Amino acid sequence: MTLNQLRYIIAISKENSLNDAAKKLFISQPSLSSAVHALEQELGFDIFVRSKSGISLTTKGSEFLGYARSVIEQYEILDAKYVSKTNVKRSFHVSMQHYTFAVNAFVNLIKEYGIDEYEFGIHETKTYEVIENVMNQKSEIGVLYLNDYNKNVLKKIFGEDGLKFTPLFECSIYAYMSKKNPLADKKEITIEELDDYPCLAFEQGEHNSFYFAEEVLSTYEYKRFIRVNDRATMLNLMVGINGYTLCSGIICEDLNGTDYCAVKLKTDEKMTIGYISRKASVISEMGQKYIDELSKYKENILE
Repeated sequence: MTLNQLRYIIAISKENSLNDAAKKLFISQPSLSSAVHALEQELGFDIFVRSKSGISLTTKGSEFLGYARSVIEQYEILDAKYVSKTNVKRSFHVSMQHYTFAVNAFVNLIKEYGIDEYEFGIHETKTYEVIENVMNQKSEIGVLYLNDYNKNVLKKIFGEDGLKFTPLFECSIYAYMSKKNPLADKKEITIEELDDYPCLAFEQGEHNSFYFAEEVLSTYEYKRFIRVNDRATMLNLMVGINGYTLCSGIICEDLNGTDYCAVKLKTDEKMTIGYISRKASVISEMGQKYIDELSKYKENILE
């Protein structure tokens, strides 16, 4: 296995075409095909599936691509620092469930480091994709929660995917809603009191199992239930139809504004918010700084 072969895999995945990748790499297509074939034989599995419609990554190939990207990125940083003496932009990518505080921590990270020497990426997405992005090294860190209901299943998935979960803090459960909601002035409410209002939950796509739900109490029989794809739509529905969602209660008015509140739910249920990372990887300086920013929200937990 060589660095050039890893670069070839990355180029082909970007172009989805051997011809186009060969042109970008300034080599002939037969040479490129031969190099990829030799690597696949060495690895013992196919990285790409070839068909009349083009070329695409296999499941193992997608996982391998993540490691290839990481190796090439680290090599370029070493080369820039010790050999060519040039400046190379370091990158940091994070995936997360739909948490405003996790976005705000990312904002604080960018403010500290600036964007001149770094390339940032943030992916606020479905639970399964958070896990997949960290497994495939598209993201260094993934922010999500565990509770008594989902932890056994998700930890099994983490273990199979070579990931580990690190807890940050434990939270009680809150109903997040517009301050115009008739229940907004209450100090505490029951799940039955919420039955008159639509529960809002994030769509999980093909992986819509209760275990992947971003909201706790996912198996409760809600009388009114609406799935949404993004946080902005959810906030609009909270105002427009007095909808609510269940969350940690950590409020970030800097991003969501002052029109919303969190009312504590009467339940013994808890949620543990933390992050997943690859077992075999060392958290980067920037990744650790982001984790530090997340940890600060422990002080914002409502009781």
